[in-house]
Formats: sequence, C-alpha cells, structure tokens
Amino acid sequence: MRYSSYFMPTYKEIPSDAEVISHQLMLRAGMIRKLTSGIYTYLPAGLRSIKKVENIIREEMNRSGAIEILMPAVQPAELWRESGRWDHYGHELLRFRDRHNHDACFGPTHEEVITDLVRREIHSYKQMPVNLYQIQTKFRDEIRPRFGLMRGREFIMKDAYSFDVDEEGADRSYEIMNETYTRIFQRCGLRFRAVEADTGAIGGSYSHEFMVLADTGEDQIMNCMECDYAANLERAEVKLPDSQPESDRNDMNPMEEVDTPDIKTVEDVTSFLSITPDELIKTLIFVVDEDVVAVMVRGDHEINEAKLKNFLGAQDVELADTDLVSETTGAPMGFAGPVGLKIKLVADNAVKEMKNFVAGGNRKDLHLKNVNLGRDFSVDRFGDLRVITPQDSCPKCSGKIQFGRGIEVGHIFKLGTKYSKSLKALFLDEQGKERPIIMGCYGIGVGRTVAAAIEQNHDKNGIIFPIPISPFEVTILPLQIHETSVAETAEKIYADLLNHDIDVLLDDRDERAGVKFNDADLIGIPVRVTVGLRGVRNDQVEVKLRAEPESIVVPINEASAIIRQKTKDLYDSLK
Repeated sequence: MRYSSYFMPTYKEIPSDAEVISHQLMLRAGMIRKLTSGIYTYLPAGLRSIKKVENIIREEMNRSGAIEILMPAVQPAELWRESGRWDHYGHELLRFRDRHNHDACFGPTHEEVITDLVRREIHSYKQMPVNLYQIQTKFRDEIRPRFGLMRGREFIMKDAYSFDVDEEGADRSYEIMNETYTRIFQRCGLRFRAVEADTGAIGGSYSHEFMVLADTGEDQIMNCMECDYAANLERAEVKLPDSQPESDRNDMNPMEEVDTPDIKTVEDVTSFLSITPDELIKTLIFVVDEDVVAVMVRGDHEINEAKLKNFLGAQDVELADTDLVSETTGAPMGFAGPVGLKIKLVADNAVKEMKNFVAGGNRKDLHLKNVNLGRDFSVDRFGDLRVITPQDSCPKCSGKIQFGRGIEVGHIFKLGTKYSKSLKALFLDEQGKERPIIMGCYGIGVGRTVAAAIEQNHDKNGIIFPIPISPFEVTILPLQIHETSVAETAEKIYADLLNHDIDVLLDDRDERAGVKFNDADLIGIPVRVTVGLRGVRNDQVEVKLRAEPESIVVPINEASAIIRQKTKDLYDSLK
C-alpha cells in the first residue's frame, strides 16, 4: 500500500473529548472517527486491525470445531418476552416498532435468536454437540458511552453458542472455548488473564472474563500469588472467617443509646465514638425486586451488589431512596440499624463474629453501642456479601492476594438451561425422553480488543502495535523521495517484501523526514525501514523495531531478508 493513495488522516493534537489513551491514539492515527455519541466509523487503518483480529478469531474458532453463521441484527420482541428479558434487560436494550407496530430491538446479544434457531432444527441427541458463532455488529444503548471503542454503543462482537446433551458435555465445550480464547489472545500479542466473573444480564451458572492487563483498565481484578485463583471484584470470593468460640451473655455489655447529632458517616461516627470501623455495623436498605431488605456489613467493608443480587436470586437490586429509608427505619439516611427493624435482614459472614458493636439507632441523631447478634436482633440469612480487600487471603488456598486492573475483551458463560427451558429448546435423549438442551455462550469484543492492545502497548510517541494486529507489518520511509536512488531503493525493497507476502506501507508522500517519522511512530507499525540519501550512497538502509530504542544499519542487498526475519521473530516471540 502506498501512503500517497491511502486514506489515513492523522492528527498532531490530542482531541479534547478523548479521555483514554486508546481513544486519543486511534483518533490521532486516523483509525476511527466519531459519528455521534458512542458510534464510530472505522477508517481503513482501523478496519485493517479489526479484520486481522477477526481473522485470528475465525481461524481459532474453526480450529475448535465451531461453525460460522450470521444472524439478523433486528430481533422480534416476542423472543425476548419468551425468555423473560424484554422487561428485565434494562434501558441498554434499543427498542423500536416497525411499520406494522410490532415491537423489536437491535440485538445487544443473540441468545434468544440462536435458541429459536436451534429449537427448530435440533431434536435429537445425535445432532449434538454443536457450537455456532458469528461476527456481527451489536448495539447497547449505554447510559454514558465513553473511551472510544472501549465502551461504545455500537460495536463488533464475536458471539458463539454451544449446545450439549448433558452437563459433562457442556463442561467440555466450555473448556474448549477457554483454551480457544487463550490461543486467540496469545496470537493477538496481548498480556491477559482469565478471571472468574459474575454472569450479569446474560445469566447462567458461572463465567470467566478474559482481561487484558493494563493500568488504565476499567475493571479491578485480584489474583492469588500462590495458586491460580483469579477473579474480578464483582465475583471474588471472600474466605469465611475462622470460627470463633460463641460469646456467652457475660461477654455482652448492656446496650446503650448515644446521641450523635448530624453524625452519620462511618468516618464521622468512628471518630466521634473513638472506635475503629471494624467495631461498627453499616445497615443499608435495598429494594430487591419488589421487597425491601436490610443488608448489614462491617464498617470497614463494602457491600457487593452483584453478590447480593445472586445471593437473593433477584432480578433487580438497588439502594432505597431517602424517602423509603425514612419510611422503613423511622430515621433519615445514615441512622439505620438492625435493632427493631421489621423487614428481612441479611448480613455478611463477617457480622457473625462481631460483638458489642455500634449500629444506627433508627432515630435521627442516634446510634447504639454494645449491640449484639442474637440478644438484640436476629438475621434471616448470612452470606458472602462484601467486596474483597487486600487484607483478605485467597479463598482457595489462604495465600496472599494482589490487585490489578484489566480491560475485559472476552467473556465465556455456562448458561445451562436458562434459555432452552424458557424457549422450549428440547431434544430426545437415547431413551427417547424429552430434555432441555444445555447451553454455553462465548463473546469477544473485536474493536475493544484493538483498543485494549493500544492501552497496553504505547509510549509518548504513539501506538506500539503487536505485529499480528497492526494495520501493516512494515513501513518504508524514503526520506528524499525526489532523489532517484532513494526512490528506486525504497521501491525495490517494497516490491520484494510484497512478493514475500509482507504487509507493507510505503510512505511515498512528499513530506519532511520529521513528519514521516512522527506518523510512523504514531501509527505504531512494528518494523520501520528508513531509506535516506546518505545511507543509499553507502549501500545501506536503517531498520528499526517500533518497540526498541535502537536501530540497525543493514546492506541494501540484504535488507529484504533481514526485514522478513525481523517480522518472523516478532511473530515467534508470541508463541
């Protein structure tokens, strides 16, 4: 490809509305352009990277035995009503009506559509296992689309769906996809980790996210330093506290009321009473579907709403507003406590071990000291309801844990029968008995993978692309384009690389050397070849890897072979 006939408009300045580095650099490098909030046009260079990711995905999905299809983007509401998600998916679902006044949506995901297809075509155990996948545009109407391709409203996604006769087969399909995703992201040149994750709106029994490790990642993840356990913060289990001897009544001090005028935050209450946060209970009021529930955690812990939702088997969980808190507790926000509450009360496991603690008094400007479980109140259910902290140990091996940040680029789910039961996707087993199909689903954000690669691989000058997903593998920079010897040398190397199937960009623009060098660094092409008049006179050209500070000088007649070896070495380093 010749730069002079290519469409890759670059910017020198950082766009004012680009918050994260991948968004800034993809705009500056001429990879994307914004149409409207969360919706982007992919320019040629950006599309080349995206297509390279897609090709890797296709090769590995096909290698795994999955079969590619393409489903409609527009989905009828009837299917979503059958699955129960029409009313529960939320405002991210873009709903509309066609000219016949039929409800429909633009697909954010395709569980309903694929299940409808399979229930019409698969009726016997002999037709399974099967895994069907597609690469297609999705739409989710994000409340706050931001960060370019990291969290857009319209995006390209690979979604796959497996169908098995039993749990054992579903586990095998899940593991095959786990291995397939590992190969995909390795081939893309990414540093990543698979972590346990919450299933969210997709549902199912368990899932793993594939996280690209980057300091700028939206998601916080934890991993054990001594075993292979890793999870995102929504999912990370908290090790049960070591059981303590049960307190007898002689250990319980008399409960007493304490005036706390306009003192309601943990920080203010602990300071006022000269206690530490682990001596205080926070009682928060939640609306769980249509019920009001009080949830208790220790003062130095935070409630994990994803865990709470799963623990209670709820569709929706949200904090109560100030009016409902006042109506439920008899006090303004900040003074709720468990004593005397007439609603369901659940508590984190750590609360079991507490005694003589401080809690809200359910009256304005009042807290209670020396509150005790069993004597002063009772709890309906205990569970792991809090966010893990660096002070906790690994729930699997009790080893030390560490925290980091990641960017979710892939997610695999074991769905079980969530959709096959609701949509009646049934089959006849070997005994002729009708049973629901066991399903799994597996997604990869294609554009997000490119953006995550940039978040992980860049410097002050621009992108440093991993070679498998770079728009081009090699760029050639003839510095004095009007000098015949320079132009001919650049053309000779260019032609030879093309003949060896190297993806090469020849910067044949009539621009200053500084402009060419800056654009080459900005775009992040892995191998740069500089052809200058002084070098040509000495029968030499300069070869530099984008990720390395130093260049090498090579003879012109050996340049093509050396460049090809450099590209091969870059690919080999990812194996």
